[in-house]
Amino acid sequence: MTKSAKGSSIDTISFKNLRRLYLFALLTIAITVLLSQLLIQYNLNSQLSDSRIINISGKQRMLSQKLTKEVLILNFVTDTAKKNEEITSIEETLSLWKTTHFNLEKGNDSLGFPKEKSKTLSVLFKAIKPNFDSIVNATTFFLENKKLNAKESENQKLVQAILENQVVFLSKMNQIVDEYDKEALEKVTLQSKTEYAILVFTLFVLLLEFLFIFKPTNQKVEKLISKLLSSEKKALKLAYNTEIISEIKENSVKELKSLNYAMENTLLYCRVAPDGTVIHIGEKFSKLLQYNPFISDKTFSQVLTPIEKEQIVIDRILAEKQRSGWQGELNITNRDGESLWLDLSMVPVTIKKEESELLIICFDITERKKAEQEVERLNTENVTDKINQQKIISSKIVENQENEQNRIAREIHDGIGQMLTGLKFSLESINLDDKEKAAQKIEYLKKLSLDIIKGVRTATFNLMPPELSDHGIVSSIAKLTQELSKLTGKNILFYNKTHFDKRLDSLIEINIYRLTQEAINNALKYAESSHIIVQLSHSNSILSITIDDNGKGFDITTVEKKRDSESGMGLLFMKERIQYINGRIFFNSIPGEGTRITFNIPI
Repeated sequence: MTKSAKGSSIDTISFKNLRRLYLFALLTIAITVLLSQLLIQYNLNSQLSDSRIINISGKQRMLSQKLTKEVLILNFVTDTAKKNEEITSIEETLSLWKTTHFNLEKGNDSLGFPKEKSKTLSVLFKAIKPNFDSIVNATTFFLENKKLNAKESENQKLVQAILENQVVFLSKMNQIVDEYDKEALEKVTLQSKTEYAILVFTLFVLLLEFLFIFKPTNQKVEKLISKLLSSEKKALKLAYNTEIISEIKENSVKELKSLNYAMENTLLYCRVAPDGTVIHIGEKFSKLLQYNPFISDKTFSQVLTPIEKEQIVIDRILAEKQRSGWQGELNITNRDGESLWLDLSMVPVTIKKEESELLIICFDITERKKAEQEVERLNTENVTDKINQQKIISSKIVENQENEQNRIAREIHDGIGQMLTGLKFSLESINLDDKEKAAQKIEYLKKLSLDIIKGVRTATFNLMPPELSDHGIVSSIAKLTQELSKLTGKNILFYNKTHFDKRLDSLIEINIYRLTQEAINNALKYAESSHIIVQLSHSNSILSITIDDNGKGFDITTVEKKRDSESGMGLLFMKERIQYINGRIFFNSIPGEGTRITFNIPI
C-alpha cells in the first residue's frame, strides 16, 4: 500500500471516530437536559398542587366563618320567606364545607389533592375532626328545628356549640394551613437545590466533553483541514494552465457567437465587394428584402430593389463612395411594391493588402418616416383649419362692426336725430308774445333735451363707458349691470366678493368688460334669463369673473360643433378674446337649469 493510500485510510478511520465521539457527546447532553426538564416539570406540577391545597385550606376557614354567621342570622330571623332563604343558603354552605374538608382529608385525584399525607398533617386532621363533626351535627339539628319551628331553647344551645367549636376549628385549621405552607416551602427549597445540582452536573459533563472530545477533535480537524488545503493547492497548481487556456478558448467562442447572433438577428447588414457583388447578407436583412442568398445571385442594388432607376442610384453611390464611405437615407421599393426607407451606412474595410470590401449597416426607418409624414400632414391640416377659422372670425368681426355702426347710426338717426329735429321745430315755433304757450313749449323743450342727453349717453355708453377709463373695471361692470337691469327690467346683480379695487392695463380692462358684456347679452338674448348674477373675486395672481343665469341652458358640445351658427361663433369669439389677454374661459351649462361662464385672467 502506498503512503497516500495509508494516509487516506487513516483519515477515514479518524473521521469515523470523530463522528462517534460527537454523537456520544450530543446524546449525553440531550439525556441530561431531558432528565432535568422532567424533574423540573414534576416539581412544578407538585408546587401547583400545593398552592391549590393552601388556597382551599384557607377557603375552609372562610366557609366555617360564613356558616357561623349565617346560623346567627337565621337564629334571629322571624320572616318566613327570609328564613327559608337563609336555610337554603346555610345548606349550600354546609354542603360545600363538608365536601372540601373531605377532599382535603381523604385526597382527590381530579383536584390534585394527595391521598397520602405527612405524619404531622394526619395528626392535625385527626385533632380537628371532633370539632368539625360537632359543627356539622349542631348545624344539621339547628336547621331541622328551624324548618319545624320548634325547640327554640335547644337551638340556642346548638348555636352556642357551633360558636365554641368554630373558634377551635379556626385555630386548628390555621395550623393545617401553616403546615401545608411549610411543606410547600420545603419542596421549593428541595427543587432549587436539585436544579443547582443538575446545573453543576451539566457543566461538569460539558467540561469533560470539552477536555476529552471537543478539544482533541478540534486538533484532529485542524490537521485534516491543513492536509486538504495542501492537496488543494497542489491540484490548483497542476490545473492552472489548462484552466486558463480553456477559459480563453470558451470566451473567444462566446464572443464570436454573440457577435454573430447580434449581426444576424439584430442588425440589417451585409458585406459587399467593390464591384457590388454580395459576399454575405445577414438573416434579418434577407427576410426584410425577401431575398434568398442560396437560390439567387444578384448585386447589392438588385437585392435592395427591383426598380431599375433606384438600382442605378445605388450603384452610383457604391462606385463613388467605396473608398471614403457614405451615410444617408434611401427610399426604395420592395418586391411587393411598397415604399421602404433605410438609414444606410457604408464603411470600407481592408481585409488584406490590396484587398478590401464594404460593410453595409442599415436601419429600417419606414415607420418613423410614415409618422413624420403623418405629423406634417396633420400640421398642414391644422394650419389650414386655423386659417379658415380666422377668416370666419375676421368676417364675423367685420360684420359685427358693420352691424354695430348701423345700429349706432339708426339710434342717432331714429332717436337723437328725430329728437333734435323736433327740438329745432319747437324752438322755431315759440312765440314770445304769447307767454303762456311759450312757457309750455319751454317745459316741453326741457323734457326733450333730457331725452336727447339720455340717448347720447346710452349711445356713448355702448361705445366706451366713461367709468372704465375713469374708475376701472369694477365700477364699469357695476354700472353695466345697473344700466342693463334698468333697460331690460331683468334682475341683474353684481357682487365684488373680495373687494377688488386695483387698476389693470387698459387693453385688459376693455377685453374683460367686453367679455362680461357679451356673456350678459347672451344670457338675455338666447337663454331668456330673468335673473343674472355677476361675481368678481381675486387672488394674488388671478382675477376671476363668474356670470350665472337661470336661463334655459344649452348643450356645450353641440353648440361648439356648430361653428357657423350665431351662438357657436359667440363662444368662439369669447375664447379668442380671452386668449388675447392670456386668460382662460370655462363653460358649464345644464339644459333647462341655467349656465355659468367663468373668466380667469392673470393679474
